[in-house]
Amino acid sequence: MFRSLSVPNYRIWFAGALVSNIGTWMQRTAQDWIVLTMLTDHNATAVGIVMALQFGPQLLLMPWSGLIADRFNRRRLLIMTQSLMGVLALGLGLIVVTGVAQLWHVYLFALGLGIVAAIDSPARQTFVSELVPDSNLSNAVALNSASFNGARLIGPAVAGLLTVAVGAGWVFLINAVTFAATVVAMTLLHTSELRPQPRAPRKRGQLMAGFRYVAHRPDIIVVLIAVFLIGTFGLNFAIFTATMATVEFHMGAGEFGLLSSIMAVGSVAGALLSARRSRPRLRLVVAGAALFGVACGIAAVMPTYLSFAVSLVFVGLFSLTLMTTANAYVQTTTKPAMRGRVMALYMAIFAGGTPLGAPFVGWVADRFGPRWALGVAALSGILAAGAMLFWLIRYRSLRVRYRRGVVPHMQVHHDGDGRDHDPIDVETATREIAIIEATR
Repeated sequence: MFRSLSVPNYRIWFAGALVSNIGTWMQRTAQDWIVLTMLTDHNATAVGIVMALQFGPQLLLMPWSGLIADRFNRRRLLIMTQSLMGVLALGLGLIVVTGVAQLWHVYLFALGLGIVAAIDSPARQTFVSELVPDSNLSNAVALNSASFNGARLIGPAVAGLLTVAVGAGWVFLINAVTFAATVVAMTLLHTSELRPQPRAPRKRGQLMAGFRYVAHRPDIIVVLIAVFLIGTFGLNFAIFTATMATVEFHMGAGEFGLLSSIMAVGSVAGALLSARRSRPRLRLVVAGAALFGVACGIAAVMPTYLSFAVSLVFVGLFSLTLMTTANAYVQTTTKPAMRGRVMALYMAIFAGGTPLGAPFVGWVADRFGPRWALGVAALSGILAAGAMLFWLIRYRSLRVRYRRGVVPHMQVHHDGDGRDHDPIDVETATREIAIIEATR
């Protein structure tokens, strides 16, 4: 389960990322709280707009951010982006601490953070392939998810306590410091032990090459459809937990932060279970989507704060099973030279759908109540599972058989998951690019 941690460079990266992730979750919690309670009168639509501004640039800048990740030194790129995000957190913290913050200020900083994150995300996602061998890539991706969601156990709870004790502004200032952990980790890496990945050649047409590659991979397309549906309408947890805590159950900042930490228990479990699997499979993405929809539906009807909190464990478990498996599947089945552009497209669809979904889900919460907003999330999971099942049945001859004398009794068969060719290794990709460069 933890085999990637045997690699020294990955251990350094993992430690720095964990500290930074804790700060990120602290800022997200404090940011949603000040928008909901200090800068507006419990306006869920405003929270949705903040999320839209923060994630929208990933959709708009996707073609360029992926090419940047494939063409430039990812380690140096991450040092730059992490430093810039630290500066933005510092600026937001200062205006909140000094008491001059207005809603439009938060909008502006969210947009700035979104622009930098659009460049950071594909580079960060694909940098893992330089830290571990290909055989450990799926495990490393899952452990990254465990780190991110393990931080969710700590960050929101700490943010809730600090918001009550000293104010939300100090939460942003602390987050600015935590970005330094990733920068320090990047400088401590043993560069001689990094596994250089093939770079995108400097020739015309490379910007669209990622789209052409995905167009010939129907298995990746169907994963992206599922990720879009759930990422757009299902993973708006800030809106769900904030409105359920304040509007439905009349709780305060501490209880709001605790909900995110409780959900992270399930998220960490889902990521660690995914880390145990040697190979990500599409059938697990389908199961994760369907069970996520069911879990959101159950959460929507929970009558008390306690029962709602317990249901969030399962929401976290199935959402991370789905997203970690989908992420690992796309990364491990994509050619190394194309990985940055394909992952930029993946992240753009995953996070870039938020500008469409978050304001809509926020409006549903304001107009009909937070339980109906959770109903939208439940429907997104069912639709995503249905779309993938249709593709597997129609094009991969999916069939389920029950055999009494065989264990397990229920067996799933299909004509492959759609990846007709395994991704080429680094050496082959390097030779291909060398040939391209030599013939220019």
